[in-house]
Amino acid sequence: MEPRAGTFSEEQFREACAELQRPALSGAPWELLVETQGISVYGLLDQPTGLYEYKIFGTLRAPPDLLVDTCMDLGYIRRRIPQVTEAYETACNGETVIYMKLEFPFIVSPRDCVYVQQRREMDFRGRKIQVVLAKSTSVPQFPERSGFIRVTQCHVKLAAQSDGRGGSKVFICYFVNPGGWIPSWIFNWVAKVRPPEARGEVYLTNVDFLWGC
Repeated sequence: MEPRAGTFSEEQFREACAELQRPALSGAPWELLVETQGISVYGLLDQPTGLYEYKIFGTLRAPPDLLVDTCMDLGYIRRRIPQVTEAYETACNGETVIYMKLEFPFIVSPRDCVYVQQRREMDFRGRKIQVVLAKSTSVPQFPERSGFIRVTQCHVKLAAQSDGRGGSKVFICYFVNPGGWIPSWIFNWVAKVRPPEARGEVYLTNVDFLWGC
């Protein structure tokens, strides 16, 4: 499906490509939080919410096409994360919209999220780069459900290119506010200690981080 004009701009795709080549960490107090298995995780505190926005740089063993395919595979996400009890995509006004429902044990309230995502293969300064952009959205086809907390603040960008050895050089930036009563320090801690694993299990929707709560 061709991306609908106005959802994500050409400049946003090119910015992701540029940051894959050269991390943009100046001009804001980004903190180095984790370095592990060739991955560096930086965090920037969002003062209004008390949550962190994260930037992740490094290499993964999966090639770019496979890595991005996995990120966007809702069937794989459902199999990998049992808390995801419903996940599907549909076309709304010319764009792909994804609905995801997560249910948790004990006293953590269930959540759901509606988001739009677009994938493009970019030719950037002579390099082939896979880019995925995603953000939460609101469409009448998916009204809020009784008993579920709607995740309304999340955005993700991912860029990956071949590292020349069968793996990928990767840049990921994401922010997600799970809403509800989960203390921000718990959510920040879970996200910090669960960076993407070296074997390439990166979840574009951030449900892996929500699951940890």
